[in-house]
Amino acid sequence: MSAQALTYLFVGLSFMLYIGIAIWSRAESTNDFYVAGKGVNPVANGMATAADWMSASSFISMAGLISFLGKDGAVYLMGWTGGYVLLALLLAPYLRKFGQYTVPDFIGTRYYSKTARLVAVLCLIFISFTYVSGQMRGVGIVFSRFLEVEINIGVIIGMIVVFFYAVLGGMKGITYTQVAQYCVMIFAYLVPAIFISILITGNPVPQLGFGDTLVNSSTYLLDKLDQLSIDLGFNAYTESTKSNIDIFCITAALMFGTAGLPHVIVRFFTVPKVSDARKSAGYALICIAILYTTAPAVAAFSRVNFIESIQEKSYLDSPDWFKNWENIGLIAWKDKNDDGLINYSVGKAFEEGRPDFLDSRGSQGEREIKNPITKDNDNEVYIDQDIMVLANPEIAKLPAWVMALVAAGGLAAALSTAAGLLLVISSSISHDLLKKTFMPKINEKQELFYARCSAAIAIFIAGLFGIYPPGFVAQVVAFAFGLAASTIFPAIFLGIFLKRLNKEGAIFGMLGGLLFTSSYIIFFKFISPELNNPENWLFGISPEGIGFLGMFVNFMIAIFVSALTAKPPIKVEQMVDKIRLP
Repeated sequence: MSAQALTYLFVGLSFMLYIGIAIWSRAESTNDFYVAGKGVNPVANGMATAADWMSASSFISMAGLISFLGKDGAVYLMGWTGGYVLLALLLAPYLRKFGQYTVPDFIGTRYYSKTARLVAVLCLIFISFTYVSGQMRGVGIVFSRFLEVEINIGVIIGMIVVFFYAVLGGMKGITYTQVAQYCVMIFAYLVPAIFISILITGNPVPQLGFGDTLVNSSTYLLDKLDQLSIDLGFNAYTESTKSNIDIFCITAALMFGTAGLPHVIVRFFTVPKVSDARKSAGYALICIAILYTTAPAVAAFSRVNFIESIQEKSYLDSPDWFKNWENIGLIAWKDKNDDGLINYSVGKAFEEGRPDFLDSRGSQGEREIKNPITKDNDNEVYIDQDIMVLANPEIAKLPAWVMALVAAGGLAAALSTAAGLLLVISSSISHDLLKKTFMPKINEKQELFYARCSAAIAIFIAGLFGIYPPGFVAQVVAFAFGLAASTIFPAIFLGIFLKRLNKEGAIFGMLGGLLFTSSYIIFFKFISPELNNPENWLFGISPEGIGFLGMFVNFMIAIFVSALTAKPPIKVEQMVDKIRLP
Protein backbone atom coordinates (compact mmCIF):
# COMPACT_ATOMS: atom_id res chain seq x y z
CA MET A 1 0.00 0.00 0.00
CA SER A 2 1.12 3.57 -0.63
CA ALA A 3 2.07 5.89 2.23
CA GLN A 4 -1.08 7.95 1.67
CA ALA A 5 -3.35 4.88 1.71
CA LEU A 6 -1.72 3.62 4.90
CA THR A 7 -2.09 7.06 6.47
CA TYR A 8 -5.79 7.15 5.66
CA LEU A 9 -6.11 3.66 7.17
CA PHE A 10 -4.20 4.41 10.38
CA VAL A 11 -5.83 7.81 10.94
CA GLY A 12 -9.30 6.50 10.06
CA LEU A 13 -9.00 3.58 12.49
CA SER A 14 -7.74 5.83 15.28
CA PHE A 15 -10.59 8.30 14.73
CA MET A 16 -13.15 5.48 14.81
CA LEU A 17 -11.61 4.31 18.09
CA TYR A 18 -11.84 7.79 19.65
CA ILE A 19 -15.46 8.30 18.60
CA GLY A 20 -16.39 4.78 19.75
CA ILE A 21 -14.91 5.44 23.19
CA ALA A 22 -16.85 8.72 23.42
CA ILE A 23 -20.14 6.98 22.66
CA TRP A 24 -19.36 4.22 25.16
CA SER A 25 -18.43 6.66 27.93
CA ARG A 26 -21.10 9.31 27.37
CA ALA A 27 -21.38 11.77 30.29
CA GLU A 28 -24.74 11.60 32.05
CA SER A 29 -24.17 14.24 34.75
CA THR A 30 -22.06 17.32 35.49
CA ASN A 31 -19.90 15.09 37.72
CA ASP A 32 -19.18 12.88 34.69
CA PHE A 33 -18.68 15.87 32.39
CA TYR A 34 -16.31 17.83 34.65
CA VAL A 35 -14.33 15.15 36.55
CA ALA A 36 -15.29 11.77 34.97
CA GLY A 37 -17.31 10.83 38.06
CA LYS A 38 -14.07 10.80 40.12
CA GLY A 39 -13.75 7.11 39.32
CA VAL A 40 -10.73 6.88 37.01
CA ASN A 41 -8.10 4.25 37.82
CA PRO A 42 -4.68 5.81 38.68
CA VAL A 43 -2.90 3.94 35.87
CA ALA A 44 -5.46 5.09 33.29
CA ASN A 45 -5.34 8.61 34.72
CA GLY A 46 -1.54 8.60 34.50
CA MET A 47 -1.70 7.70 30.80
CA ALA A 48 -4.44 10.27 30.16
CA THR A 49 -2.46 12.95 32.03
CA ALA A 50 0.61 12.16 29.91
CA ALA A 51 -1.49 12.47 26.72
CA ASP A 52 -2.91 15.78 27.97
CA TRP A 53 0.56 17.03 28.87
CA MET A 54 2.31 15.89 25.67
CA SER A 55 0.58 18.15 23.20
CA ALA A 56 1.53 18.88 19.61
CA SER A 57 4.24 21.11 21.09
CA SER A 58 5.83 18.08 22.76
CA PHE A 59 5.27 15.58 19.95
CA ILE A 60 5.90 17.86 16.96
CA SER A 61 7.64 21.06 18.10
CA MET A 62 9.95 20.21 20.99
CA ALA A 63 12.39 18.03 19.03
CA GLY A 64 12.27 20.65 16.25
CA LEU A 65 13.21 23.37 18.73
CA ILE A 66 16.10 21.33 20.11
CA SER A 67 17.15 20.37 16.58
CA PHE A 68 17.56 24.03 15.58
CA LEU A 69 18.59 25.56 18.93
CA GLY A 70 20.88 22.78 20.12
CA LYS A 71 21.76 23.05 23.78
CA ASP A 72 19.64 26.22 24.15
CA GLY A 73 16.58 24.14 23.27
CA ALA A 74 17.10 22.09 26.43
CA VAL A 75 15.36 24.83 28.45
CA TYR A 76 12.03 23.58 27.04
CA LEU A 77 12.85 20.00 27.94
CA MET A 78 13.84 20.92 31.49
CA GLY A 79 11.11 23.50 31.99
CA TRP A 80 8.18 21.38 30.85
CA THR A 81 9.38 18.29 32.70
CA GLY A 82 10.20 20.22 35.86
CA GLY A 83 6.80 21.88 35.71
CA TYR A 84 5.11 18.51 35.87
CA VAL A 85 7.17 17.53 38.94
CA LEU A 86 6.17 20.77 40.69
CA LEU A 87 2.54 20.15 39.84
CA ALA A 88 2.65 16.55 41.06
CA LEU A 89 4.37 17.38 44.36
CA LEU A 90 3.04 20.79 45.36
CA LEU A 91 -0.47 21.08 43.90
CA ALA A 92 -2.16 17.91 42.66
CA PRO A 93 -2.84 15.98 45.91
CA TYR A 94 -4.12 19.07 47.73
CA LEU A 95 -6.41 20.13 44.89
CA ARG A 96 -7.83 16.60 44.72
CA LYS A 97 -8.54 16.71 48.45
CA PHE A 98 -10.27 20.04 47.95
CA GLY A 99 -12.74 18.00 45.92
CA GLN A 100 -14.29 20.50 43.49
CA TYR A 101 -14.38 20.66 39.68
CA THR A 102 -12.11 23.45 38.41
CA VAL A 103 -9.11 25.64 39.25
CA PRO A 104 -11.24 28.84 39.43
CA ASP A 105 -13.49 26.85 41.80
CA PHE A 106 -10.55 26.45 44.17
CA ILE A 107 -9.47 30.09 43.85
CA GLY A 108 -13.02 31.42 44.26
CA THR A 109 -13.75 29.24 47.31
CA ARG A 110 -10.34 29.55 48.96
CA TYR A 111 -10.38 33.34 48.65
CA TYR A 112 -14.15 33.63 49.24
CA SER A 113 -14.42 36.04 46.33
CA LYS A 114 -16.25 36.15 42.99
CA THR A 115 -13.71 38.71 41.78
CA ALA A 116 -10.82 36.27 42.37
CA ARG A 117 -12.79 33.59 40.54
CA LEU A 118 -13.39 35.89 37.55
CA VAL A 119 -9.70 36.86 37.30
CA ALA A 120 -8.78 33.17 37.32
CA VAL A 121 -11.38 32.38 34.65
CA LEU A 122 -10.11 35.11 32.33
CA CYS A 123 -6.51 33.96 32.72
CA LEU A 124 -7.41 30.32 32.10
CA ILE A 125 -9.45 31.10 29.00
CA PHE A 126 -6.60 33.18 27.53
CA ILE A 127 -4.00 30.48 28.29
CA SER A 128 -6.22 27.71 26.93
CA PHE A 129 -7.06 29.46 23.65
CA THR A 130 -3.37 30.24 23.14
CA TYR A 131 -2.60 26.55 23.37
CA VAL A 132 -5.55 25.51 21.23
CA SER A 133 -4.16 27.70 18.43
CA GLY A 134 -0.99 25.62 18.43
CA GLN A 135 -2.85 22.32 18.49
CA MET A 136 -5.03 23.26 15.54
CA ARG A 137 -1.97 24.34 13.59
CA GLY A 138 -0.48 20.89 14.25
CA VAL A 139 -3.66 19.22 13.00
CA GLY A 140 -3.54 21.33 9.82
CA ILE A 141 0.13 20.49 9.15
CA VAL A 142 -0.41 16.74 9.50
CA PHE A 143 -3.53 16.69 7.35
CA SER A 144 -2.11 18.88 4.60
CA ARG A 145 1.07 16.84 4.23
CA PHE A 146 0.06 13.24 4.84
CA LEU A 147 -3.58 13.17 3.75
CA GLU A 148 -3.07 15.70 0.94
CA VAL A 149 -6.13 17.74 1.79
CA GLU A 150 -6.30 21.48 2.32
CA ILE A 151 -5.34 22.67 5.77
CA ASN A 152 -8.84 24.12 6.28
CA ILE A 153 -10.47 20.78 5.52
CA GLY A 154 -8.08 19.04 7.92
CA VAL A 155 -8.91 21.46 10.71
CA ILE A 156 -12.65 20.93 10.14
CA ILE A 157 -12.22 17.13 10.33
CA GLY A 158 -10.28 17.56 13.57
CA MET A 159 -13.06 19.80 14.93
CA ILE A 160 -15.67 17.15 14.16
CA VAL A 161 -13.72 14.40 15.94
CA VAL A 162 -13.05 16.55 19.01
CA PHE A 163 -16.71 17.62 19.01
CA PHE A 164 -17.82 14.00 19.37
CA TYR A 165 -15.71 12.98 22.32
CA ALA A 166 -15.48 16.37 24.10
CA VAL A 167 -19.11 17.49 23.81
CA LEU A 168 -20.63 14.02 24.06
CA GLY A 169 -18.29 12.40 26.58
CA GLY A 170 -17.00 15.37 28.58
CA MET A 171 -14.12 14.54 30.92
CA LYS A 172 -15.27 10.91 31.07
CA GLY A 173 -15.04 10.50 27.30
CA ILE A 174 -11.87 12.57 27.05
CA THR A 175 -10.09 10.53 29.74
CA TYR A 176 -10.50 7.13 28.09
CA THR A 177 -9.91 8.60 24.64
CA GLN A 178 -6.65 10.06 25.92
CA VAL A 179 -5.55 6.65 27.17
CA ALA A 180 -5.90 5.37 23.60
CA GLN A 181 -4.22 8.49 22.23
CA TYR A 182 -1.25 8.04 24.55
CA CYS A 183 -0.73 4.51 23.25
CA VAL A 184 -0.91 5.74 19.66
CA MET A 185 1.42 8.71 20.12
CA ILE A 186 4.12 6.95 22.16
CA PHE A 187 4.25 4.05 19.71
CA ALA A 188 4.39 6.53 16.83
CA TYR A 189 7.23 8.44 18.48
CA LEU A 190 9.38 5.48 19.51
CA VAL A 191 9.20 3.32 16.36
CA PRO A 192 10.90 5.79 13.97
CA ALA A 193 13.33 6.85 16.74
CA ILE A 194 14.43 3.23 17.19
CA PHE A 195 14.70 2.68 13.42
CA ILE A 196 16.81 5.79 12.89
CA SER A 197 18.98 5.16 15.95
CA ILE A 198 19.91 1.77 14.50
CA LEU A 199 20.62 3.27 11.08
CA ILE A 200 22.82 6.10 12.41
CA THR A 201 24.53 4.59 15.48
CA GLY A 202 23.69 0.89 15.41
CA ASN A 203 22.17 1.26 18.89
CA PRO A 204 18.47 0.24 19.18
CA VAL A 205 17.92 2.46 22.24
CA PRO A 206 17.57 6.09 21.05
CA GLN A 207 18.47 7.52 24.46
CA LEU A 208 21.80 5.65 24.33
CA GLY A 209 22.29 6.18 20.58
CA PHE A 210 22.20 9.93 21.28
CA GLY A 211 25.58 9.62 23.02
CA ASP A 212 27.00 6.81 20.87
CA THR A 213 29.38 6.68 17.92
CA LEU A 214 28.22 6.63 14.31
CA VAL A 215 27.96 3.36 12.39
CA ASN A 216 31.36 2.29 10.98
CA SER A 217 33.06 5.27 12.61
CA SER A 218 34.76 6.27 15.85
CA THR A 219 33.14 9.73 15.69
CA TYR A 220 30.41 10.45 18.24
CA LEU A 221 27.04 11.70 17.00
CA LEU A 222 27.26 14.96 18.95
CA ASP A 223 30.80 15.61 17.73
CA LYS A 224 29.55 15.16 14.16
CA LEU A 225 26.70 17.59 14.83
CA ASP A 226 29.07 20.16 16.32
CA GLN A 227 31.28 20.00 13.24
CA LEU A 228 28.36 20.18 10.79
CA SER A 229 26.96 23.21 12.63
CA ILE A 230 30.29 25.04 12.68
CA ASP A 231 30.89 24.31 8.98
CA LEU A 232 27.54 25.93 8.14
CA GLY A 233 28.26 29.02 10.23
CA PHE A 234 26.12 28.09 13.25
CA ASN A 235 27.33 27.81 16.83
CA ALA A 236 28.35 24.32 17.92
CA TYR A 237 25.28 22.19 18.60
CA THR A 238 26.38 21.54 22.21
CA GLU A 239 27.24 25.21 22.88
CA SER A 240 24.86 27.59 24.64
CA THR A 241 24.48 31.19 23.43
CA LYS A 242 22.22 32.43 26.24
CA SER A 243 23.35 33.93 29.55
CA ASN A 244 23.06 31.77 32.64
CA ILE A 245 20.48 34.06 34.25
CA ASP A 246 18.28 33.98 31.16
CA ILE A 247 18.51 30.19 30.92
CA PHE A 248 17.60 29.92 34.60
CA CYS A 249 14.64 32.32 34.33
CA ILE A 250 13.25 30.81 31.12
CA THR A 251 13.44 27.32 32.63
CA ALA A 252 11.82 28.53 35.86
CA ALA A 253 9.06 30.41 33.99
CA LEU A 254 8.31 27.29 31.97
CA MET A 255 8.31 25.17 35.13
CA PHE A 256 6.02 27.37 37.21
CA GLY A 257 3.93 28.29 34.16
CA THR A 258 3.29 24.69 33.17
CA ALA A 259 2.60 23.77 36.81
CA GLY A 260 -0.25 26.27 36.60
CA LEU A 261 -1.74 24.96 33.36
CA PRO A 262 -5.42 24.19 34.02
CA HIS A 263 -6.00 21.28 31.63
CA VAL A 264 -3.42 19.15 33.46
CA ILE A 265 -4.38 20.22 36.99
CA VAL A 266 -7.99 19.18 36.43
CA ARG A 267 -6.86 15.62 35.61
CA PHE A 268 -6.10 15.05 39.28
CA PHE A 269 -9.73 15.79 40.19
CA THR A 270 -10.83 12.63 38.38
CA VAL A 271 -9.43 9.89 40.67
CA PRO A 272 -11.32 8.37 43.64
CA LYS A 273 -8.86 9.27 46.44
CA VAL A 274 -6.01 11.63 47.31
CA SER A 275 -3.59 8.70 47.38
CA ASP A 276 -4.72 7.85 43.84
CA ALA A 277 -3.81 11.40 42.76
CA ARG A 278 -0.26 10.79 44.00
CA LYS A 279 -0.11 7.40 42.27
CA SER A 280 -1.44 8.76 38.98
CA ALA A 281 1.16 11.54 39.17
CA GLY A 282 3.88 8.90 39.40
CA TYR A 283 2.48 6.84 36.51
CA ALA A 284 2.15 9.99 34.40
CA LEU A 285 5.78 10.93 35.07
CA ILE A 286 6.92 7.51 33.82
CA CYS A 287 4.74 7.84 30.70
CA ILE A 288 6.01 11.37 30.02
CA ALA A 289 9.65 10.39 30.58
CA ILE A 290 9.50 7.83 27.76
CA LEU A 291 8.91 10.57 25.20
CA TYR A 292 10.89 13.35 26.86
CA THR A 293 14.08 11.29 27.12
CA THR A 294 13.70 10.30 23.46
CA ALA A 295 13.17 13.84 22.12
CA PRO A 296 16.85 14.99 22.29
CA ALA A 297 17.87 11.90 20.32
CA VAL A 298 15.17 12.49 17.70
CA ALA A 299 16.32 16.13 17.43
CA ALA A 300 19.94 15.12 16.84
CA PHE A 301 19.08 12.35 14.35
CA SER A 302 16.79 14.62 12.33
CA ARG A 303 19.35 17.46 12.27
CA VAL A 304 22.11 15.23 10.89
CA ASN A 305 19.85 13.61 8.31
CA PHE A 306 18.39 16.95 7.22
CA ILE A 307 21.76 18.62 6.61
CA GLU A 308 23.35 15.66 4.87
CA SER A 309 20.36 15.02 2.60
CA ILE A 310 20.14 18.52 1.06
CA GLN A 311 23.40 20.41 1.50
CA GLU A 312 24.91 21.34 -1.89
CA LYS A 313 22.59 18.97 -3.76
CA SER A 314 21.07 20.06 -7.05
CA TYR A 315 17.51 21.30 -6.57
CA LEU A 316 16.36 19.30 -9.62
CA ASP A 317 17.73 16.16 -7.94
CA SER A 318 16.59 17.08 -4.43
CA PRO A 319 14.93 14.31 -2.39
CA ASP A 320 11.20 13.73 -2.64
CA TRP A 321 10.62 14.72 0.98
CA PHE A 322 12.01 18.20 0.30
CA LYS A 323 9.56 18.85 -2.54
CA ASN A 324 6.67 17.27 -0.61
CA TRP A 325 7.05 19.75 2.23
CA GLU A 326 7.77 22.60 -0.18
CA ASN A 327 4.39 21.97 -1.78
CA ILE A 328 2.60 22.91 1.43
CA GLY A 329 4.81 25.92 2.13
CA LEU A 330 6.82 24.64 5.09
CA ILE A 331 10.09 24.48 3.16
CA ALA A 332 11.30 26.99 0.58
CA TRP A 333 14.42 27.41 -1.58
CA LYS A 334 15.55 30.43 -3.58
CA ASP A 335 18.69 30.18 -5.71
CA LYS A 336 20.66 33.30 -4.75
CA ASN A 337 23.77 32.62 -6.84
CA ASP A 338 22.13 30.84 -9.81
CA ASP A 339 24.21 27.66 -9.43
CA GLY A 340 21.22 25.34 -9.08
CA LEU A 341 22.56 23.94 -5.80
CA ILE A 342 20.80 24.01 -2.44
CA ASN A 343 22.89 26.00 0.01
CA TYR A 344 21.86 25.78 3.67
CA SER A 345 23.78 27.93 6.17
CA VAL A 346 23.31 30.42 8.98
CA GLY A 347 20.93 33.37 8.44
CA LYS A 348 17.40 34.02 7.18
CA ALA A 349 16.79 33.19 3.53
CA PHE A 350 13.97 35.74 3.18
CA GLU A 351 13.53 39.20 4.62
CA GLU A 352 10.13 38.44 6.13
CA GLY A 353 11.21 35.06 7.53
CA ARG A 354 8.34 32.85 6.34
CA PRO A 355 8.08 32.72 2.52
CA ASP A 356 5.02 33.95 0.67
CA PHE A 357 4.45 31.61 -2.27
CA LEU A 358 2.91 32.18 -5.70
CA ASP A 359 1.33 29.31 -7.61
CA SER A 360 3.78 29.45 -10.52
CA ARG A 361 7.24 27.89 -10.63
CA GLY A 362 10.53 29.21 -11.96
CA SER A 363 12.70 27.83 -14.76
CA GLN A 364 14.45 25.37 -12.44
CA GLY A 365 11.23 24.12 -10.94
CA GLU A 366 11.29 26.00 -7.65
CA ARG A 367 8.10 27.71 -6.51
CA GLU A 368 7.93 31.44 -7.08
CA ILE A 369 8.18 33.48 -3.87
CA LYS A 370 7.01 37.05 -3.41
CA ASN A 371 9.28 37.82 -0.45
CA PRO A 372 12.56 39.56 -1.26
CA ILE A 373 15.62 37.47 -0.36
CA THR A 374 18.14 38.59 2.24
CA LYS A 375 21.43 39.69 0.76
CA ASP A 376 23.58 39.71 3.89
CA ASN A 377 24.02 35.90 4.03
CA ASP A 378 24.29 32.89 1.73
CA ASN A 379 21.46 30.81 3.15
CA GLU A 380 18.94 29.80 0.47
CA VAL A 381 16.65 27.53 2.53
CA TYR A 382 13.69 28.28 4.76
CA ILE A 383 12.48 25.36 6.89
CA ASP A 384 9.70 25.35 9.46
CA GLN A 385 11.13 23.70 12.58
CA ASP A 386 7.76 22.08 13.35
CA ILE A 387 8.19 19.59 10.50
CA MET A 388 11.35 17.91 11.80
CA VAL A 389 9.61 15.08 13.67
CA LEU A 390 7.00 14.56 10.96
CA ALA A 391 9.54 14.63 8.12
CA ASN A 392 12.15 12.54 9.96
CA PRO A 393 10.92 9.13 8.69
CA GLU A 394 10.82 10.45 5.11
CA ILE A 395 14.31 11.93 5.35
CA ALA A 396 15.64 8.62 6.71
CA LYS A 397 13.75 6.67 3.99
CA LEU A 398 11.83 4.53 6.46
CA PRO A 399 8.92 2.27 5.32
CA ALA A 400 5.62 3.91 4.37
CA TRP A 401 3.79 2.42 7.36
CA VAL A 402 6.15 4.28 9.73
CA MET A 403 5.25 7.61 8.08
CA ALA A 404 1.56 6.74 8.43
CA LEU A 405 2.09 5.89 12.09
CA VAL A 406 3.80 9.22 12.75
CA ALA A 407 0.88 11.05 11.13
CA ALA A 408 -1.59 9.24 13.42
CA GLY A 409 0.63 10.02 16.42
CA GLY A 410 0.86 13.71 15.57
CA LEU A 411 -2.91 13.96 15.30
CA ALA A 412 -3.36 12.07 18.58
CA ALA A 413 -1.03 14.50 20.36
CA ALA A 414 -2.77 17.59 18.98
CA LEU A 415 -6.32 16.33 19.52
CA SER A 416 -5.72 15.00 23.04
CA THR A 417 -4.50 18.34 24.37
CA ALA A 418 -7.04 20.32 22.35
CA ALA A 419 -9.84 18.32 23.97
CA GLY A 420 -8.46 18.91 27.47
CA LEU A 421 -8.09 22.63 26.87
CA LEU A 422 -11.57 22.93 25.38
CA LEU A 423 -13.04 21.18 28.40
CA VAL A 424 -11.29 23.68 30.69
CA ILE A 425 -12.84 26.55 28.72
CA SER A 426 -16.24 24.85 28.78
CA SER A 427 -16.21 24.14 32.52
CA SER A 428 -14.91 27.64 33.34
CA ILE A 429 -17.83 29.19 31.47
CA SER A 430 -20.64 26.84 32.51
CA HIS A 431 -19.56 26.14 36.10
CA ASP A 432 -17.57 29.18 37.25
CA LEU A 433 -19.18 32.00 35.27
CA LEU A 434 -22.77 30.76 35.03
CA LYS A 435 -23.46 28.37 37.94
CA LYS A 436 -21.19 30.01 40.52
CA THR A 437 -21.48 33.67 39.49
CA PHE A 438 -24.25 34.87 37.18
CA MET A 439 -26.89 32.09 37.16
CA PRO A 440 -26.67 30.29 40.52
CA LYS A 441 -30.26 28.96 40.32
CA ILE A 442 -29.80 26.72 37.25
CA ASN A 443 -30.22 22.98 37.93
CA GLU A 444 -27.74 20.22 37.04
CA LYS A 445 -29.46 19.36 33.76
CA GLN A 446 -29.31 23.00 32.64
CA GLU A 447 -25.67 23.28 33.72
CA LEU A 448 -24.76 20.18 31.68
CA PHE A 449 -26.56 21.68 28.67
CA TYR A 450 -24.62 24.95 29.04
CA ALA A 451 -21.38 23.00 29.46
CA ARG A 452 -21.96 21.18 26.16
CA CYS A 453 -22.93 24.43 24.41
CA SER A 454 -19.79 26.11 25.77
CA ALA A 455 -17.64 23.23 24.52
CA ALA A 456 -19.22 23.43 21.06
CA ILE A 457 -18.65 27.19 20.85
CA ALA A 458 -15.05 26.79 22.06
CA ILE A 459 -14.42 24.14 19.39
CA PHE A 460 -15.79 26.50 16.73
CA ILE A 461 -13.50 29.32 17.89
CA ALA A 462 -10.53 26.94 18.07
CA GLY A 463 -11.29 25.88 14.50
CA LEU A 464 -11.21 29.51 13.39
CA PHE A 465 -7.75 29.82 14.96
CA GLY A 466 -6.68 26.83 12.88
CA ILE A 467 -8.18 28.14 9.64
CA TYR A 468 -7.23 31.79 10.18
CA PRO A 469 -4.21 31.58 12.49
CA PRO A 470 -3.31 34.94 14.03
CA GLY A 471 0.14 36.08 12.98
CA PHE A 472 1.25 36.53 16.58
CA VAL A 473 0.58 32.99 17.85
CA ALA A 474 4.30 32.25 18.18
CA GLN A 475 4.75 35.43 20.21
CA VAL A 476 1.91 34.85 22.65
CA VAL A 477 3.35 31.48 23.70
CA ALA A 478 5.67 33.42 26.01
CA PHE A 479 2.61 35.35 27.14
CA ALA A 480 0.77 32.15 28.10
CA PHE A 481 3.58 30.69 30.19
CA GLY A 482 4.38 34.04 31.81
CA LEU A 483 0.73 34.61 32.63
CA ALA A 484 0.30 31.16 34.19
CA ALA A 485 3.50 31.53 36.22
CA SER A 486 2.67 35.03 37.49
CA THR A 487 -1.06 34.58 38.20
CA ILE A 488 -2.42 31.03 38.56
CA PHE A 489 0.51 29.21 40.18
CA PRO A 490 1.08 31.73 43.04
CA ALA A 491 -2.65 31.91 43.80
CA ILE A 492 -2.91 28.13 44.13
CA PHE A 493 0.43 27.61 45.90
CA LEU A 494 -0.13 30.35 48.49
CA GLY A 495 -3.73 29.28 48.89
CA ILE A 496 -2.57 25.84 50.00
CA PHE A 497 0.48 26.73 52.10
CA LEU A 498 -0.29 30.18 53.56
CA LYS A 499 -3.47 30.30 55.66
CA ARG A 500 -3.05 34.03 56.35
CA LEU A 501 -3.45 34.95 52.68
CA ASN A 502 -6.81 36.65 52.18
CA LYS A 503 -8.91 37.64 49.17
CA GLU A 504 -7.43 41.14 48.93
CA GLY A 505 -3.91 39.72 48.84
CA ALA A 506 -4.80 37.11 46.22
CA ILE A 507 -6.62 39.56 43.93
CA PHE A 508 -3.96 42.27 44.11
CA GLY A 509 -1.22 39.66 43.76
CA MET A 510 -2.74 38.17 40.60
CA LEU A 511 -3.38 41.62 39.12
CA GLY A 512 0.14 42.78 40.00
CA GLY A 513 1.76 39.70 38.47
CA LEU A 514 -0.49 40.03 35.43
CA LEU A 515 0.30 43.72 34.93
CA PHE A 516 4.06 43.35 35.39
CA THR A 517 4.43 40.29 33.15
CA SER A 518 2.04 41.38 30.41
CA SER A 519 3.52 44.89 30.21
CA TYR A 520 7.04 43.53 29.81
CA ILE A 521 6.05 40.99 27.13
CA ILE A 522 3.78 43.39 25.23
CA PHE A 523 6.50 46.04 25.13
CA PHE A 524 9.25 43.78 23.77
CA LYS A 525 7.11 41.48 21.63
CA PHE A 526 4.54 43.86 20.16
CA ILE A 527 5.32 47.56 20.76
CA SER A 528 9.11 47.69 20.32
CA PRO A 529 10.39 44.37 18.96
CA GLU A 530 13.50 46.15 17.66
CA LEU A 531 14.56 46.63 21.31
CA ASN A 532 14.13 42.94 22.14
CA ASN A 533 17.76 42.14 22.91
CA PRO A 534 19.84 41.42 26.05
CA GLU A 535 21.09 45.01 26.30
CA ASN A 536 17.58 46.31 26.98
CA TRP A 537 16.18 43.46 29.09
CA LEU A 538 15.64 43.88 32.84
CA PHE A 539 18.55 42.08 34.56
CA GLY A 540 19.27 40.41 31.21
CA ILE A 541 16.01 38.40 31.36
CA SER A 542 14.17 37.83 28.08
CA PRO A 543 10.35 38.09 27.71
CA GLU A 544 10.21 34.27 27.69
CA GLY A 545 11.63 34.21 31.23
CA ILE A 546 10.04 37.28 32.79
CA GLY A 547 7.11 35.28 34.18
CA PHE A 548 9.50 34.00 36.84
CA LEU A 549 10.01 37.55 38.16
CA GLY A 550 6.27 38.16 37.73
CA MET A 551 5.66 35.25 40.07
CA PHE A 552 7.75 36.91 42.80
CA VAL A 553 5.94 40.20 42.19
CA ASN A 554 2.70 38.30 42.83
CA PHE A 555 4.12 36.69 45.98
CA MET A 556 5.34 39.98 47.45
CA ILE A 557 2.17 41.94 46.71
CA ALA A 558 -0.11 39.15 47.95
CA ILE A 559 1.75 38.71 51.25
CA PHE A 560 2.15 42.47 51.84
CA VAL A 561 -1.52 43.29 51.15
CA SER A 562 -2.70 40.35 53.27
CA ALA A 563 -0.60 41.59 56.19
CA LEU A 564 -2.34 44.97 56.03
CA THR A 565 -5.90 43.68 55.72
CA ALA A 566 -8.25 41.43 57.68
CA LYS A 567 -7.53 37.74 58.20
CA PRO A 568 -9.55 35.20 56.20
CA PRO A 569 -12.70 33.80 57.86
CA ILE A 570 -12.19 30.94 60.31
CA LYS A 571 -13.96 28.48 57.99
CA VAL A 572 -11.43 29.24 55.24
CA GLU A 573 -8.51 28.58 57.60
CA GLN A 574 -10.18 25.33 58.65
CA MET A 575 -10.58 24.35 54.99
CA VAL A 576 -6.86 24.93 54.36
CA ASP A 577 -5.99 22.82 57.42
CA LYS A 578 -8.25 20.05 56.15
CA ILE A 579 -6.78 19.83 52.65
CA ARG A 580 -3.23 19.80 54.09
CA LEU A 581 -3.87 16.86 56.43
CA PRO A 582 -2.07 13.69 55.16
